[in-house]
This record gives sequence, C-alpha cells and structure tokens, in this order.
Amino acid sequence: MPITEQLVQSPPSADVQAILRCLSCGTKLESDQAAGFLCPACKRVYPNVQGIARFVDAQHYAASFGFQWHRYQKTQLDHDGLRESERHFLMKTALRPEDLKGKLLLDVGCGMGRFAEVATRWGARVVGVDLSAAAEVAAKNLADRDFVAFQADVFALPFAPESFDVIYSIGVLHHTPDCEAAVKALDKYLKPGGLLAVWLYSGYNKWYRFSDFWRRYTHKMKPETLHRVLKVAVPFFYNLNQGLKRVPLVGPPVAGLVHHVFPVNRQKDPEARMLDTFDWYSPKYQSKHTYEQVFKWYAAMGMEDMRVGEISIAVRGRKPVRAH
Repeated sequence: MPITEQLVQSPPSADVQAILRCLSCGTKLESDQAAGFLCPACKRVYPNVQGIARFVDAQHYAASFGFQWHRYQKTQLDHDGLRESERHFLMKTALRPEDLKGKLLLDVGCGMGRFAEVATRWGARVVGVDLSAAAEVAAKNLADRDFVAFQADVFALPFAPESFDVIYSIGVLHHTPDCEAAVKALDKYLKPGGLLAVWLYSGYNKWYRFSDFWRRYTHKMKPETLHRVLKVAVPFFYNLNQGLKRVPLVGPPVAGLVHHVFPVNRQKDPEARMLDTFDWYSPKYQSKHTYEQVFKWYAAMGMEDMRVGEISIAVRGRKPVRAH
C-alpha cells in the first residue's frame, strides 16, 4: 500500500512563486500543484517531497547537517524567556528589526530555522534554502510563520536576479567547497539597495587547529556513528575539563591543554554542547577567514556601507542603487 507523504508546509505565496526560475534554462517555473514545479520551456521537473520543492538531487557534502538538524530539531530555537538566537542574529549580521520588517529575505543555509524564526518574528517574509534535508525541519518549525523552505544549492539557486531585499547567511558558507565563490554568488539575487550579511568562522584565532586535525578523520564517518562517539567523548572531556580546573595550581593549565588537544564545546546546556561539537567535527569543508579577505570580496562585488558585527567574522554591506 503506498505511503501518503504528509505536507509540512503550504505552497509558496504568489510573489515567491513569481521569482522561481529553472536551473537549466532560467525560465519562470509553473506550479504543478502538490507535485512540485515544472519548467514550461525545457520541461524539467522539480518535485515536491514532503511539501518541500527539491532543487538538488542529493545532499552531497551536507548530509551530516541533515542528520544534525533532524536530531536536534528545536535545540536552538528561541522561546519564552530565552532569546539566544536573537542575540546571535544581532551580533552576527549587524541587522536590526527596522532593516527587516516587511522585507523579503533569503536565509542561505537555514538549517532548522533558528534565525528565520527571529527574522519572521521581526515582521520579515523569509525564504529559506538548505542543501540538506534540514529544510524539512525548518518548514515544520516555522509552519505558522511567513516562511517557505526549499532544498537548494547556494551555487545554483532557483531565483530570478535581484529578487531579495536582504540576504543573510550565518555560519554556513565556510562549509562549502569555495567560500569566496559562495559569498559572491549571492550578489546576483540581491536587489539594488539591498543588504548582504554573512558570518564566517574566524581565521585569527588558532584554537581550532586540533579540531581540524581530528576532522580529517571524523568527517569520513557516518553521521550516526560520529554522533554515537561524541555522545561518549563530549561529556567525558567536558567533565574532565571542569574537574581539572578545580585542582589548585596545575589544574587550569592542564585543563587548557586537554581542551586544546581534544576540543569540545563548553556550553552549560548538554544538548547545545553536543550539537555544536558535532558541528565542529562532522563537515567535510570548514574554512576560516579574516576581515581583510571578506572586505575584499565585498569590494569586488561593489558593496557600499560595509559594517562589521560584534562577533568575528561578521560583515554587512549594501548593494549600490543604480543611477537613473
């Protein structure tokens, strides 16, 4: 007996459907209702699976993120009394509610919808894209918001040029094969006068060297296997670190050495600690960058009014308005 898939989000609004384009020929896509989207010119079909239009054939190098966000579907979502994601959004984008209200936004690498939840709460309309199946989780988490998710690749986005008022990507593009190319690829989809904000891992601090060493091996593990390993390793090294710090004189430096060689996240919340440590060790790609690099990228795109956020490396710029 066939299994009927449950739709996890409503069809895109008319204005979002109007900007969808065929990846093969650039023609405006037509909705094939629940089946997905069809290109009337070249007849390429983009199927809906669980209500999510798929513009990729597979998860490629992002499979671990699909596992990660299905396993930790709500860990980082803000809720009553906790606004941690909002705090990070402010510090990592230099965007404010007044920059977003009533605007159409593109969230590149939306994951489970952590930052789209903030943006929609501030009154924005958000389109989220993710290379992994995490797009399904975002759609479920934000089903009651002005939000739609697509599974798509930053290097081949299914949108018309100059479609979005604001584009942001937080902690994602350094996980692509070419971070510079990924950042520059977004300029095409930004309206003149629009804002582009990215946050990337910092190349100034070398604390991550050992995590990079271990990741040569850990990224090759199946996500499920790595998760089982970290379920043991993370609490062990976290508790060892906390215990050593209480030992007089020699304890703190030894704790620092252990953390340097075997880094695990040190947040107090065990689930958040596990999630972030998995995020360190699971990706195939994980580049680090400097402000000098990113400012050169923005300058090459012709961006103006460039600003930095409070947590490195956070850069925001504005696309020039064309002279009439």
